[in-house]
Amino acid sequence: MVKRILSYLLPIKIYQRKSSISKKLEVTWNKGQLVLDSENTNYSYGSLERILRKGLLYIGFDRIKKFENVLVLGVAGGSVIKTLTQEVKFKGKITGVEIDETAVEIAKKFFELDQIPNLNLVVDDAFEFVLKTKEKYDLIIIDVFQDTKMPNFLFEDFFINRVNFLLQVNGFILFNTMVLSFTDKKRNATYKTKFNDNYSVRLYPKVETHNELFTIKKLA
Repeated sequence: MVKRILSYLLPIKIYQRKSSISKKLEVTWNKGQLVLDSENTNYSYGSLERILRKGLLYIGFDRIKKFENVLVLGVAGGSVIKTLTQEVKFKGKITGVEIDETAVEIAKKFFELDQIPNLNLVVDDAFEFVLKTKEKYDLIIIDVFQDTKMPNFLFEDFFINRVNFLLQVNGFILFNTMVLSFTDKKRNATYKTKFNDNYSVRLYPKVETHNELFTIKKLA
């Protein structure tokens, strides 16, 4: 409790682990809240929680509450899952996919992700998972990073088409991207053109300074 109070003055690191995927992961008290960070960016809670919460608000909490099946690609500490279950009050099935086993262990130990009854947590590569799954989803949240880098496959036609196939009609994709350069901005502009008239695509720039959010609704 003392560390939590002191964290309003300055961040207090309480745990650190090396990771083969993310190099280094840290759990820190920051402004009274436990957050998970990689070496150079926030992975869960903190600013990332605010970013994805805004995305869910853009889609609409009441609409999401009526969904049956949600897929989260890139779980880390699980802040968006906490938002779904605690704020949105989503009672349907959540499948969380995270490649970093160390992040999953931290998520269970410090953020009690294993206490969420409607969550199925899967340690797997996001690309591999979308190839294998036979389910369809009402909401697909894509939040896949390795520190500040986004894997190239997220922006390639094969992955985009596969995710679109897994999405139910009237379902949504919420895609969190990081924009640190003109190249990243150009990449996002190209990504937006990948969707035809069967989709309604909205881009929300400068969410928490360096992030751009896409919401993509499947119309037919």
